[in-house]
Amino acid sequence: MKAGRAARALKRAPSERGRARVTFAARLTFEDVSKRYGENLALDHVSLDLPPGEVLCLLGPSGCGKTTLLRIAAGVERPTSGRVLLDGQEVAGPDRFVPPEKRGVGLMFQDFALFPHLTIVQNVAFGLRSLSRAEANAEALAALARVGLAHYANEYPHILSGGEQQRVALARAIAPRPSVLLMDEPFSGLDPRLREKIREETLAILHETRATCIVVTHDAEEAMRMGDRVALLRQGHVVQTGRALDLYRAPKDILAARTFSDLNEVPARIENGSAKTVLGSFPARSLADGEDAIVCVRQRGVRLLAPGEGIPARVLDLRFLGDVALVEMAVQGLDAPLFARVRESDAPKVGSEVGIGVDEGAVLVFEENGNSLNGVS
Repeated sequence: MKAGRAARALKRAPSERGRARVTFAARLTFEDVSKRYGENLALDHVSLDLPPGEVLCLLGPSGCGKTTLLRIAAGVERPTSGRVLLDGQEVAGPDRFVPPEKRGVGLMFQDFALFPHLTIVQNVAFGLRSLSRAEANAEALAALARVGLAHYANEYPHILSGGEQQRVALARAIAPRPSVLLMDEPFSGLDPRLREKIREETLAILHETRATCIVVTHDAEEAMRMGDRVALLRQGHVVQTGRALDLYRAPKDILAARTFSDLNEVPARIENGSAKTVLGSFPARSLADGEDAIVCVRQRGVRLLAPGEGIPARVLDLRFLGDVALVEMAVQGLDAPLFARVRESDAPKVGSEVGIGVDEGAVLVFEENGNSLNGVS
């Protein structure tokens, strides 16, 4: 019976996609928000301000506080201290707490959380309880049409692929036209190829709805592609906030730099305002002469040259990564291998002698402890 129903559904031609219904975006503000679970401080005085319609990506490793901040915005958790405001009105704080259902906030879970006993249109209409059944059904169908799944309206979630379930979950989140949409690692369960496609579709829908949006992710590339801004979290703190390009070019510290690109880390000594390394000298304007430093060279910033040109190196290993190859090289004076990412067609043979050069625009200079950025060439 189930197989027949699935087969009939798969034979139907997908309907034309509609446009997402426009909502009135709200300004979302976190003022000095902290959250403690017993002795564990999950969030430590977090302040963020999202103007209406902005997509902000919360980026950081597991356990850094991203999901906790999302749950506080949704009203699922109460902050230990600090305030959350929507359009300047306090919805969580010492004086007031507005329950989730009265905030006009949509929440999209990592596991999609579809109800298996409800049809797909019923899943999407689930949060439209203030509408009549007919009105809720119409809104749900419109949301399904926008994600290209209106033809599955009367089927059940088990017949859908992971990507289709993700789109249903998105339709359910946008159907009530929330002023703020919160998404907790919504693409983590999808395979890489599908993830990229669904991510782009989701971003287009977010721009159509114009809702203010927070996307939680541990994937730096995803954050850079989706966010109008990125907030980098670490151990409950906001380390740095800004446009993805700004965080990439001028990370606050070496840990932030490692988040956004693969680095070669080379010890250096400051002489005459420059960091001296076996790879060359690089500006380090705010470090004093005689200090030790770390020069970080992005792997894509290492150029391969003909033997006899640049700095001599020997190829130790070669790893093909699809369109690019990761070249591991030994350089005299360096204890650790040097890595370069090059086009697959330009990859040298293992054991061959090459020359290398460094693009100065791919170099970051940090203090030896890595705590603060002191020079970007």
